Amino acid sequence: MKKLFLITSLFFVFWGCKNRTEKPVIDKSKDLKVNEFAIIIHGGAGTILKKNMSDEKETAYKAKLEEAIKVGHTILKNGGTSQEAVLKTIQVMEESPLFNAGKGAVFTHEETNELDASFMDGKTLNAGAVAGVTNVKSPIELAIKIMTDSDHVMLSGKGASTFAKEKGLEIVDPSYFYTERRFKSLQRIKDKAKTELDHDDKKAAFYDADIKNAKFGTVGCVALDKDGNIAAGTSTGGMTNKRWGRIGDSPIIGSGTYANNKTCGVSSTGWGEYFIRSQVAYDISAQMEYQQKTLKEATKNVIQNKLTKLGGTGGVVALDKNGNMSFEFNTAGMYRASMNDKDQLIVKIYKE
Repeated sequence: MKKLFLITSLFFVFWGCKNRTEKPVIDKSKDLKVNEFAIIIHGGAGTILKKNMSDEKETAYKAKLEEAIKVGHTILKNGGTSQEAVLKTIQVMEESPLFNAGKGAVFTHEETNELDASFMDGKTLNAGAVAGVTNVKSPIELAIKIMTDSDHVMLSGKGASTFAKEKGLEIVDPSYFYTERRFKSLQRIKDKAKTELDHDDKKAAFYDADIKNAKFGTVGCVALDKDGNIAAGTSTGGMTNKRWGRIGDSPIIGSGTYANNKTCGVSSTGWGEYFIRSQVAYDISAQMEYQQKTLKEATKNVIQNKLTKLGGTGGVVALDKNGNMSFEFNTAGMYRASMNDKDQLIVKIYKE
């Protein structure tokens, strides 16, 4: 009987040790390379409805999105870096009056243009950002220059402009950013605010008109190069009728832009205050790293669940380390495009 008890005990000890040393089953499908290189962009999210869009305007937006993404895709295809691809792609959109960035930036309450941008390198986790500049032609170029040529992450206002001059970036007269369409949009918002004005709550009336009527046209890009490096960048003119030096999420690392080679790269667009409070871009990466979520699962949870519950509107474009891509937004539309290593091009505007 003692022998039987001893044998039985040894069996269970052996079996328990065996189970403790067995490796857990890992879902390797999440680590499969989908694209050797890829690029994804947005040109803003908001109330973008087909019924309000002329055929001519829709064609113009799609053509510019295609032009921009092909510039970056060509760089990646020829072995260029994700940093260069993001820079050149965003510059195409900054130089177009169609988008709320660079040339097409919206106007502040004081009828000026104040530009923000940020960039992040997924390999080093280094980053650069700029806020409230008025005379630098390419804010995204300045953001990258801050990352590469200074000890800082973010510069703002006059100091940022001084840095840009010292580094030889192109400086323009503020009138360069003027477009009649954006200026008229500001006047309409101001007129609406005046008609709804409650003399006992003047500030609230202007702010309410700003939020309800402003359209989001921020531009952004995420790229994965052949060396496996991810880069992300975002550029914007901010919110129409913004006041008091308001800064949104676009120049905030972790809110408007984030990149990490271990997980993904993200560029955001939308109601910036909510993206800052939610740290939207970083949250997507964190859910992938710590909860082992896929890119699609993480972007959907952050935008459709967490952001929406707070009352925030907007979206993201994201690209993970394996070349998977995601467009996620909770608005009626988002100007967007993507290209992979097989030259497959997607250009869309409305929710489908």
